[in-house]
Amino acid sequence: MSDPIGVIHGRFQMLHLGHMEYLLAGKARCRRLIVGISNPDATVTRFNSASPHRSQQSANPLTYFERYEMIRGSLLESGVPREEFDIVPFPVNCPELLFNYVPREARFYMTLYDQWSLEKKAMLEGLGCDVEVMWQRTDAERLTSGTEVRDLIRAGKPWQHLVPPFVYEYMTSRGIDRRL
Repeated sequence: MSDPIGVIHGRFQMLHLGHMEYLLAGKARCRRLIVGISNPDATVTRFNSASPHRSQQSANPLTYFERYEMIRGSLLESGVPREEFDIVPFPVNCPELLFNYVPREARFYMTLYDQWSLEKKAMLEGLGCDVEVMWQRTDAERLTSGTEVRDLIRAGKPWQHLVPPFVYEYMTSRGIDRRL
């Protein structure tokens, strides 16, 4: 653990086990992890041709607060001490706003899967961010995706095995799974 502060970002529109792999790999590289939630609200959500579905309302059913709580609960459940992470908005579609939420001097951890990942990497580097790619995989090599989990929920099929225990309990105890 060499970096004092690391930043990870994502929509987390259903926190799943692939996200947890990403979050915990980032946390292993730094003393304090800042988790940025992109598309925190409709005012900073923009269409991007590299990943058009990410801006659709159906791909963003969870509120910022719900995603915040799922990330916090799942990191705690995984044994990450609360004082070693923070969760903030990360308006990736409005890069001019990013440094209102995250420190410029942090290391930005990423994983690359698609053209959208490459565009975000180039954008962060263009802002002068220190970017570390933790791994590059194809879409076929993903553990799962938020789309897959949401689709399973909507179809009434099993999905518990794709998310941290905290997320399953959070979603079902609040009826969030029924509103998708």
